[in-house]
Amino acid sequence: MSDDHPVPANDSSYVVVARRYRPRNFEELVGQEHVGRALTNAIETGRVGHAYLFTGARGVGKTSTARIFAKALNNPNGPSATFDNDDDVAQAIDSGEDIDVIEIDGASNRGIDEIRSLRANVGVRPSRSRYKIYIIDEVHMLTQAAFNALLKTLEEPPEHVKFIFCTTDPEKMPITVLSRCQRFDFAPVEVSKIVKRLQEIVTAENAQADEAALELVARRAAGSMRDSQSLLEQVLSFSDGHLTADQVHSMLGTADDERLHTLAQAMCERDAAAALAQLDAAIDAGVDAGRIAEQLLGYFRDLMAVTVGCDATLQRHTAASMHGELKKLGDTWGLQTVLAVVALIDQTLVRIRHSVYGRVLLESTVIQICNLPDLQAIADLAAAAGSGKPLPNARATSQKKKLTADPSSPDAGTPPTPASSSSALSSAAAPSPAPAAPPAPAAPPVPAAPLVPVAGSPATVSPASSAAPTPSGSTPSAPAPAAGAAETDATLGSPSPQRSDTAASGSPPSPKMKLSVSNVQEVLAKALQGVQPMTASIASMAEAKLEGAAKINLVFPAESSMSMKRMDLPEHRGPVSQALAEIVGHPVTLQLVAGAASPGRPQAPKPAPKATAKERMERMREIESHPWIQACVQTFQAEIVKIDPKQ
Repeated sequence: MSDDHPVPANDSSYVVVARRYRPRNFEELVGQEHVGRALTNAIETGRVGHAYLFTGARGVGKTSTARIFAKALNNPNGPSATFDNDDDVAQAIDSGEDIDVIEIDGASNRGIDEIRSLRANVGVRPSRSRYKIYIIDEVHMLTQAAFNALLKTLEEPPEHVKFIFCTTDPEKMPITVLSRCQRFDFAPVEVSKIVKRLQEIVTAENAQADEAALELVARRAAGSMRDSQSLLEQVLSFSDGHLTADQVHSMLGTADDERLHTLAQAMCERDAAAALAQLDAAIDAGVDAGRIAEQLLGYFRDLMAVTVGCDATLQRHTAASMHGELKKLGDTWGLQTVLAVVALIDQTLVRIRHSVYGRVLLESTVIQICNLPDLQAIADLAAAAGSGKPLPNARATSQKKKLTADPSSPDAGTPPTPASSSSALSSAAAPSPAPAAPPAPAAPPVPAAPLVPVAGSPATVSPASSAAPTPSGSTPSAPAPAAGAAETDATLGSPSPQRSDTAASGSPPSPKMKLSVSNVQEVLAKALQGVQPMTASIASMAEAKLEGAAKINLVFPAESSMSMKRMDLPEHRGPVSQALAEIVGHPVTLQLVAGAASPGRPQAPKPAPKATAKERMERMREIESHPWIQACVQTFQAEIVKIDPKQ
C-alpha cells in the first residue's frame, strides 16, 4: 500500500464519532451551560445534594453530564469542578469501569430484585474514592414496586452515596421520587452551536465540509448533539473528503430548501400541475413522500413564523438566507391561508403513517392547497364589517383570488362579472320584511345558495356556485354615487330607519307641521309612513286625539286590547314618537288609551307606495359603489340580485 494513504484501523478498535468526541468536562458541554454552571457552583460552595434528576430529549448530554459530575465529586484531591481527565479515576469513569461509579440501565434492570440488590450494597463504603455514585439511565422504566423499594434509601442515603437519575420522560416517574431529587432540565441544542461543534469534529477528522452541509445535518438532528454526530459520521463515509449539501440530501433522502420553496410558490400561484411536477421530481430523486410531507410541515412552520413578524433567528427548518423570500411569500399568501396549509399537512402526515399510498395522499393534499380560497381576504372582510373600518386596499384589490378558474385560461386573471356568477346577494338592512324591488334583469337569483351574512353591511353575500367569466371577461365599473349619497356611503352599515327615499335622492326636507286638533290624525298618518309596516299597521288601529301642545292620545277600540299591548312595546312606540317629533319639530308624548269601539273613525292611510324606478336605480348605485359590497363581490364571486328600499 502506498505511503500517501493511511493504513485503516482495525475494525474492532474503531470508536464512533459520538463516543470519541464526548464532552469530558463542564467546559466542553455544548448547549447546557446553565446546568454546568449550577453544578460547578454546588461543588465549589459545598451544596451537593444526595439525588439529582437530569431530564431532556435524547442526545443532549444527560449521561455525559452525569459522568462529568461523578469525576468532579471523586477527584483525588477533593471535589472540584476543575479536575484532571488523565488520572486513573477519571479515565475509569469515562470507560465505565470504575468500581465506585455504578451505571445501571433502568430499561433492562427495572425490577424490584435489582433495586433490592442496590439497597444491599448501598451500605458498603467506596473502595478508593470519596463517594459511591449510582447513575441510573432511563430511570422512568423502573416498575412501581422498584420505585417504592427505592424511596426510603433515596430520601436518607448514607453520606457516601449519591444518586444521579437520567430520563427522557419524567412524567412517568412517581411524584414521591421527583420530590426527593434536584431536577435539571436539558434543553435541545441550538442549530448554530451544533454546527460549530460539527465543524470542530470535521477539522479533527482531517476532512472538509461546507457550512450549508453542516447546517443541514444540524437541522436534521432536531436539537440532539449525539444524533448530529452520528449523521455526520454517516455522510462523511459517503463523501470523498469534502462534504457538500447535495451529498447530504442524497444520503439522507431529503429535499433541499430551494425545491421546497419552488413547490410552495407553485401552490401559492394555484398552479396544481406545476406543484405536482415539482413533487414528482423530488420523489424521482429518491425523497420519500412521508419525508417530503415532514419537510413541508417544517417549511410552513418557518413561513408562519416569518409571516407574523419573526426574524431569521426563529427559523428552525429553513436557511436564514431565505427570510426575505419567505416574507414575500407569506405576505402574498396571507396568515390565515398559511395556518390552513399547516393544518392540512399535519393531517396528511397522520394519514400517511397509516397508509401504503403516501404519495397519493400527499398529491391530493397539494391539490387541495392549490384550490384553497383566499382565507386572509375573507378574514379581512369580516374584521372590517365587524369594526366598521375600511378594508385594506392591498387585500381588497388583490388579483390572486382565482378560486376555481383554470390558470391556463386566457380569462383566468380577470375576475368574473356579476352577470356570470350564480351567487345571491340579499338585503339585511331592514330587520323586518318589507316590499322588495324587482331583481336586476341581468342576474337571476339562486334561492338554494346559502347566505353568508356580513355584519354591519346592507347586504349579505353567498359563495358562488360558478366562477366562469363572461365572454367580455371584464367587470363593469360602478357609477359614481348620486349627489347626497356621500353620507349614505359613510353610514351604510347603520342606516336610520326614519330616512325616506326622498331624502336619499337629494330633495330638500319638508317643512315642519304645527300640531293642532284638526290635523292630529293627518300628522299621525304621515308619521306612520316612515316606520316599519308592522308598526304602522298596529298604530293605524287607534284614533289620535290631541291633549295639550305636545301630547297625543292613541285611543284603541275595546276589541283591540292586544294591539294596544303590542303598541306599548319599545320597538313600536319609540319609532312612532320619533317620527312624530321629526314632523312637528319638537318632542311628542304618546299616551295609549283604551276606548270603546268606534267603527266610523277615520282610518290611517296605507304605507307609502313602492319606490320609483329612478329611486331604485339610485339605491342600486349606492350599494354597488360601497367598498364592502365590492369586496364581497370580488372575494365570493357573487352578484347583487335584490336590494330592499330604505325604510
